[in-house]
Amino acid sequence: MAFGTQDDTDEVMNEINMTPMVDIMLVLLIIFIITVPVMKHSVNIELPRASSEAQNIKPQTLRLSVDAEGSYFLNDAKVADADLASQLKAAAVQNPQPDLHIRGDKAVRYERVAQAMAAAQQAGLRKIGFITEPNN
Repeated sequence: MAFGTQDDTDEVMNEINMTPMVDIMLVLLIIFIITVPVMKHSVNIELPRASSEAQNIKPQTLRLSVDAEGSYFLNDAKVADADLASQLKAAAVQNPQPDLHIRGDKAVRYERVAQAMAAAQQAGLRKIGFITEPNN
């Protein structure tokens, strides 16, 4: 019982059918012919000029240290707790605004460092960093 009949004329094709490939190439050629003029169309605009020189405007760095007793030192000068906020506000209005680097003694209570951070935030300083020493 055979489901299909096989004639002696059915042979395996040994050649690649080139017709579908030629059709695809013609379609791609038409697409490229249409899109190339669109890609060359440009709008005339005046671009801003830029210099390649690096800007040497570096913000000043404020060093706020908290010693083991909880005393504040701003750039190695001792500062009273009441004066700290006013000095930080004066630094915050500078242009460019200085970076604040906080160095806390490892024996100081965290509360003193947190108070300094809160005073810097209330003064309007945006860049606050911590200085630590690596373990050897």
